[in-house]
Amino acid sequence: MTFVIGAACVDILDRACIEECPIDCIFIGDRMAYIQPDECIDCAACEPACPVEAIYYEDDLPPGQEQFVTENARFFHEPLPGRSEPLGQPGSATSVGVLGVDTVYVQEFSV
Repeated sequence: MTFVIGAACVDILDRACIEECPIDCIFIGDRMAYIQPDECIDCAACEPACPVEAIYYEDDLPPGQEQFVTENARFFHEPLPGRSEPLGQPGSATSVGVLGVDTVYVQEFSV
C-alpha cells in the first residue's frame, strides 16, 4: 500500500508535504502534486502536513476519488502530455523540480 494525493490538492499545491517527505518522492505537476508509488515508503510523514487533507493511504481514498490512485501511478509510468518517455523513478523530486504538466485526467479535472 502507498500514499496517494487526491482531489483536494488540485489547484492548491501548498507543498508542505514535500518538506516532510524523508525520501523526496513527492513531485509537482502543474495543478497538483504526485507521490511516486514505487518510492513511497509509507512512513505517513506527508499526511498530517497537508493542510487540505489531500493525502490518503490508497485504500482509504474518499468515495469518488479512486481514480487518483491510477493518476498518481500514471504520472510516473506513462508518458505525460508533451513527453515521449515516462518519468519512471527519476530520483529526488527536489532535483527534478516542478514538472509543470499533469495527467490528462488531472488537466481536465473540475474542482
